[in-house]
Amino acid sequence: MPQLGFGTYKLDNPDLMNQSITTAYESGYRMFDTAQLYRNEKMLGDAIKKVARREDVFIIDKVSEMNQGHDLTINSTDFSLQQLGTDYVDLLLIHWPVADHFFETWQAMEELKKQGKAKSIGVSNFTRSQLELLKTQADEMPVVNQIETHPYLTQQPMLDFDKKMSIITQAWSPLGRGVVLDNPMLDKMAKHHGKTPAQIILRWDLQRGISIIPKSATPARIKENTALDFELNDDEMSMIDVMNKNQRTGNEPELVYELGKQY
Repeated sequence: MPQLGFGTYKLDNPDLMNQSITTAYESGYRMFDTAQLYRNEKMLGDAIKKVARREDVFIIDKVSEMNQGHDLTINSTDFSLQQLGTDYVDLLLIHWPVADHFFETWQAMEELKKQGKAKSIGVSNFTRSQLELLKTQADEMPVVNQIETHPYLTQQPMLDFDKKMSIITQAWSPLGRGVVLDNPMLDKMAKHHGKTPAQIILRWDLQRGISIIPKSATPARIKENTALDFELNDDEMSMIDVMNKNQRTGNEPELVYELGKQY
């Protein structure tokens, strides 16, 4: 799995998808992230076919809360594959943990992997306690946990636990949906390196050893997010680490787990 990927959330019309995927592929992205919830799987599949062979890209898809449960997980994944125009996804994730279908959904994920419809299986927005619960009945554990993490939500204990469990942490919305981009310290650091605050944050993520899937519909920013061939020193890394406020821009996983849906 590449460490850097391209997020497709909110790319909701074919022209925008085609333009974004073409720019992303030409800029070097080879990993593309979608979800049943985004309702753009067919657009992504069609766009990828125009620029690349299936074997040259890594596709991530996610099973939505409404499609959890054993049979629904399997049937909805079959439909997603049909939409994407492929026989398999490289990585299939449970989008959010849901208490009512917790174990049966994971059982279906394991079956989909055995059938070859998912090369690897993982989770998204799982907490430590949910991963520990999953371990009590899982035949195999997730290889990836895709979570919200950015300078205002560093989630270092979660990263440490994932690493201990041999789970790769992947950051969705690594730029905190833009809330961290106007931070004065990041701006000063960016000017020192001749980079943008976004590039500083993405480089910090890479040096933390996590995978990232930044999203943008702006061609210049799509390209810019790949220009990460510089290093932050230990002091700079620490300065970003201490920006943590435990501030989420998305939902609290434990509430989604209890409610059975995003709120």
